[in-house]
Amino acid sequence: MDLLNKIAIVTGASGGLGAAFSEALVKNGVKVYGLARNEKKLHALNNSLGPQFVPVILDISNHQAVEKWVNSTFSQTYIPDILINNAGTGSFGKIDEMPTEEWSNMINININGMYYITSLMANFMKKTERSSHIVNIGSILGNVGREESAAYCATKFAVQGFSDALFKELRFFNIKVTCFNPGSIDTHFFETSGIEAHHHMLQPKDLADALVYILKTPDNMLVNTITIRPLNPKKPENLP
Repeated sequence: MDLLNKIAIVTGASGGLGAAFSEALVKNGVKVYGLARNEKKLHALNNSLGPQFVPVILDISNHQAVEKWVNSTFSQTYIPDILINNAGTGSFGKIDEMPTEEWSNMINININGMYYITSLMANFMKKTERSSHIVNIGSILGNVGREESAAYCATKFAVQGFSDALFKELRFFNIKVTCFNPGSIDTHFFETSGIEAHHHMLQPKDLADALVYILKTPDNMLVNTITIRPLNPKKPENLP
């Protein structure tokens, strides 16, 4: 796909990986609708990236709000080319100690929110003959389990299954679907599970560059799933 003048939606755009994705896309000439709940961070990103980044304060787990925004923003003649389902939350701990509310929150954001916006976007993307691309941000914990992460792993295994089924459903409509599975990232995401971020982890900018590379592949070439890990995940001080 030639990214110049394309239209993208990035969920969870206010920080971390979502902000890095948004910046990389804008630098490649893409108009980005950045969705998140944090208004302050979204507007700060808009000030940094300029008018090509459009901040959208939206809770993707609210189906009615998502549907209202989609139908008021897009039309038969204004259709997004790229959807990056990046929004996600993680709670970690022993399964018998995790509050039910935390489980429900992960299900609502990591799975339901992804479904709500994807189902609406797929309907629009089917209406155009040009190539479109949906990228679902999974995790290496969508392929292997980890102790005290059962609930989070369940949602990321769901992302993997959703993506695999979806690519088979949409491929003949010229819509690509990629499940993008990063390992540990140098952000604060896993701090509640006792994992401290450090610079040997994957860097958001590097992952954003990898995403752009995948989006730029030829229209009849599909990377349907990719796992990216740090070569050496140890903290620097633990190295010989």
